[in-house]
Amino acid sequence: MAKKKDAEKSAQAQETEKVAKEEVNEEEECNFDDPKGFVDKISDEELLGDLLSERPCETDGFDNVIVIDGIPQVGPERFEKLQGVITRMYSKYGTIINVYYPKTENGHTKGYVFIEYSNAQSALEAVTTTDNMRLDKNHTFLVNLFTDFKKYEEIPNDWEPPEPQQYKEQRDLHYYLLEPDAYDQFSVICSGGNPVQIWQNTAPQPTKLEERARWTEMYVQWSPIGTYLATLHFRGIALWGGPAFEQIMKFSHTEVQFIEFSPCENYLVTYSPNADMHNQSRVIMWDIRRGEGMRSFDPEGPAIWPMFRWSKDDKYFAKIGNNMLSIYETPSFGLLGKQSEKVCGIRDFAWSPTDNILAYWVAEDSNIPARVVLMEIPSRTEVRANNLFNVCDCKMHWQKSGDYLCVKVDRYTRCKKEKGENKYIGLYYNFEIFHMREKSIPMDSVEIKEPIHAFAWEPVGSKFAIIHGETSNMNVAFYGLKTGDKPVLLKKFEKRSCNTLFWSPVGQFIVLADLRSNGVLEFIDTADFTVMNTTDHYGVSDVEWDPTGRYVVTAVSLWKFKEDTGYWIWTFQGRILSRNNMPKFCQLLWRPRPPTLLSVEQQKEIKKNLKNYSAQFESKDRMRMTRASKEVVEKRAATMKKFEEFRTSALEKWREQKERRLQMRNNVDTDELDSDLQNVEEEVVEFFIKEETTIIN
Repeated sequence: MAKKKDAEKSAQAQETEKVAKEEVNEEEECNFDDPKGFVDKISDEELLGDLLSERPCETDGFDNVIVIDGIPQVGPERFEKLQGVITRMYSKYGTIINVYYPKTENGHTKGYVFIEYSNAQSALEAVTTTDNMRLDKNHTFLVNLFTDFKKYEEIPNDWEPPEPQQYKEQRDLHYYLLEPDAYDQFSVICSGGNPVQIWQNTAPQPTKLEERARWTEMYVQWSPIGTYLATLHFRGIALWGGPAFEQIMKFSHTEVQFIEFSPCENYLVTYSPNADMHNQSRVIMWDIRRGEGMRSFDPEGPAIWPMFRWSKDDKYFAKIGNNMLSIYETPSFGLLGKQSEKVCGIRDFAWSPTDNILAYWVAEDSNIPARVVLMEIPSRTEVRANNLFNVCDCKMHWQKSGDYLCVKVDRYTRCKKEKGENKYIGLYYNFEIFHMREKSIPMDSVEIKEPIHAFAWEPVGSKFAIIHGETSNMNVAFYGLKTGDKPVLLKKFEKRSCNTLFWSPVGQFIVLADLRSNGVLEFIDTADFTVMNTTDHYGVSDVEWDPTGRYVVTAVSLWKFKEDTGYWIWTFQGRILSRNNMPKFCQLLWRPRPPTLLSVEQQKEIKKNLKNYSAQFESKDRMRMTRASKEVVEKRAATMKKFEEFRTSALEKWREQKERRLQMRNNVDTDELDSDLQNVEEEVVEFFIKEETTIIN
């Protein structure tokens, strides 16, 4: 028994030794060590280039640090004052968490300072705003991000010319203006963007140009002169253009909800209330052509949109704050004059649509009256000011041509003292009208005792309309202005069911609309104040004129009503052209047109000789309608031919099945019992379609 156990141990030992030898041999065969003297010619960049590009560097994490050079060099006795000035100037751009002043051995500052903000956006805004700002006649600040020093150190000494880029053909973004019949385009969205359609308002029926599902996630918006179509998405904004509506540019701004174009389409402003959750600023200004963010803002509290208002030429934009009017200039996007305008009690402002003139009003304060001020930019010169008393509120309305400014003033009727305090009772209304094109800018006043519900200038002309009166008895009044004369009441329509005014873009024609529930519409020609038509579109929520003033669209939006949604197209005279009821219809927008290239004199000449052109337009319309009638006739003939072919094939099949019918009916020919089938008669029905009268001279 002992010998058997020894034999088993010997066998196990031999097996273990064999396995060990195999492992040694395997290690010798799989030896990956480099031989002596070996030189590796492959660099780390070739092997790990993607990882090395992400390696940290010394400047990482310093995006929120700025360096200010050019500050005064002061001793310890003046250091506290300098520190207070610098902190006061730079704390308004964000929260400062650290400040460091390098000093010499004797305690004097070295002329520069490091400031650390709580976030990178505040640091960038401080650099953009205060670089090259003058502290006094001897000190000008030079402000940079701390990370910029590494960028400037890596600039090569030898300049190399850039490689020529291959020419890329630009899209024709204004092709729609070359349409020979001047048909306008409009966009339609349903169900929050599913689908989005682009239509051309051809006669007699509109033509669909484009349709895409999920083109937008919220709504769409045309740029001011119609070059781009903007769509809103969770991750940002996309701009589309050209005949095929290709993507022109996109801007990344997470959860963006509101956008605004500058008047000349050079810049785009986006606002996302929840952007700080995604490490982005809530308001970003973009250069549209370059696709770059030019400046960002983080307003405190809820923002009133639009937050910024632009001058007519994109050179300036402005916003109001707490007793402050901040005017910025482009393309630097810095404050005009490097500082904001302090205006105590400022409530609202508005730019002139044709000149760089800004109007604002200031509320009353104790014995200081309210003021309306017209200020020329960039000189900030007050070209006109007017004091107002007993003011409750003001609303400013510029005429589209910039000829007039109307300030609607809500005033208290009287006041009495109770317990030492003034108590105001009742309201009345004034329209303070500034004549901008006349010398010294004279002003007229129109007083209205009744509540004002709406005000609207005629876009081209010198008339304005107001809706006034109690809710149960509202009136519409039209006033006219002439050089050197006071406003004159031209016409008053009493007891009208309306609450909104919609002027034609070319003036003269206006639609009085009731957007509450019954949808009453009244089309008026203000040349002689003729009521061209009175009709209704139940539940109407939107009224949109086309850019040429030839057509009007009334729409019922899903955002207001859940049923009977869709849009109707009318002529400017109030004649219905088409009714388009669409389930879950949301929005219709006409594509804008740029301003006309014709002078005022040329436009007047065309209007004067309009009858000379009307003959050729009427002839073209008749040909178009004849073409449409021909298409209808051809369609009916094709339908009739298809029916005859079906009828012939059905009769042939019926005859082939006669033997089978006889077998199933005991050889009784029931076909003879139906005289109608044996003697098929055709009946021709004629009905009146339309009548055309052509006068031949």
